[in-house]
Amino acid sequence: MLSDPLRDALDKALARYSPQDLSDSVAQLTERYRTGAPASAGSVHLRTKADIAAYAAYRMPATYAAATTAMRQAAALTPGFAPRSQLDVGGGTGAAIWAAGEIWPSLEQITVIEHDPDIIALGRRLAGESDALRDTTWRQASIRPGLERPAADLVTMSYALGELPPHARPDVVRWLARDAAMVLIIEPGTPAGYAAIAEAREVLTGHGMNVVAPCPHDGRCPIQPGHDWCHFSVRLPRSPLHRRIKAGTLSFEDEKFSYVAATAGRWPRAAARVLRHPLKRKGMVSLRLCTEEGGVRDVIVSKRQGDRYRLARDTDWGDPWPGEG
Repeated sequence: MLSDPLRDALDKALARYSPQDLSDSVAQLTERYRTGAPASAGSVHLRTKADIAAYAAYRMPATYAAATTAMRQAAALTPGFAPRSQLDVGGGTGAAIWAAGEIWPSLEQITVIEHDPDIIALGRRLAGESDALRDTTWRQASIRPGLERPAADLVTMSYALGELPPHARPDVVRWLARDAAMVLIIEPGTPAGYAAIAEAREVLTGHGMNVVAPCPHDGRCPIQPGHDWCHFSVRLPRSPLHRRIKAGTLSFEDEKFSYVAATAGRWPRAAARVLRHPLKRKGMVSLRLCTEEGGVRDVIVSKRQGDRYRLARDTDWGDPWPGEG
């Protein structure tokens, strides 16, 4: 769920546009995305300020939800990590800095790199409504390896890596990892998004970083491309405006995403990670797990297992799972 400050900031920024104008822009954007480049804040499909406002209205809540969920999982496994600086690359209107502020209130210095000046203007206006974010530095630049950047404890990139040419991505990921204590990359929960994350994960471990989430190991991903893909889901409520501009009738939507969080230091890892919605039936729970041994396996937890069964009943897709001991 959006934080109150972000929801209020979005409502204030969008008040200058009529819901119908926003709805029309969303419909046009959806059609352009269907026939062209992927939906993203950096896309050339954002032609006007109304387009940018519409994009923020219908995508920023989902991006924020995915980022918050991924960051919460990473933070749970790094309890001593208290970053003071964040670099958000390809940051759009700033969803990831709002999410990071919720998870790590220790943040003091924040820089966003974004190439579109109108997107920056809206992101700056939103951040100006937050005491913690109003001093954020917004830098207009296109993402490329070797671009001058400030050092940062936490480096984030959400829904932007997949927009880059495939040949440029490894060098960009190495550039993200330079001097970072944690790198967190998020992509759509699609086969293509997972493939970009899997490649980034290999680059990060090759750079000497250690994966803390979602993987319980640093080895090669055991999921075979073309057969399945690693992704997770977060359910977020839709506001009345959100429902109207998306022409949706449901009060919620599910955002599917893939991610990797890696650190320069070593932290205790989860023994396993739940890869799908647990199948919960009377007296038993079936879990599909990625395990610390590097394999994917299905585990059935029965009511006879007492505390372990009660834990399984409360476990959800994407949660860590303890070892067998």
